[in-house]
Amino acid sequence: MKKFIAALVCFIALTVTALPVDAQTRSRRSNSATAQQRYDDRYRYERDRSVWDKHRNKITTAGGAAGGAILGGMMGGKKGAIIGAIAGGGGAALYTYKIRKKDDWRR
Repeated sequence: MKKFIAALVCFIALTVTALPVDAQTRSRRSNSATAQQRYDDRYRYERDRSVWDKHRNKITTAGGAAGGAILGGMMGGKKGAIIGAIAGGGGAALYTYKIRKKDDWRR
């Protein structure tokens, strides 16, 4: 009886987790003019990007490292500045590459 209940619970859990997959639908229609316009807009943007748009991740990481170095230097001198730069750069890189949302194609 215990095996039957365990199997039933596992089956229900599997069924519940599979339900959201079934709900995902997308339209298969594609208008070639709309797709070409989207491509042209993106190409135009890639060509006309500013320095911030081109190097956003590097600037953000470098800013975090600089801020950490300044705070570490005020607290612990030269050794504190080195530790602060490593910690600040690591934290900024973590934010830049893992936490920040990247759903916009312009970033």
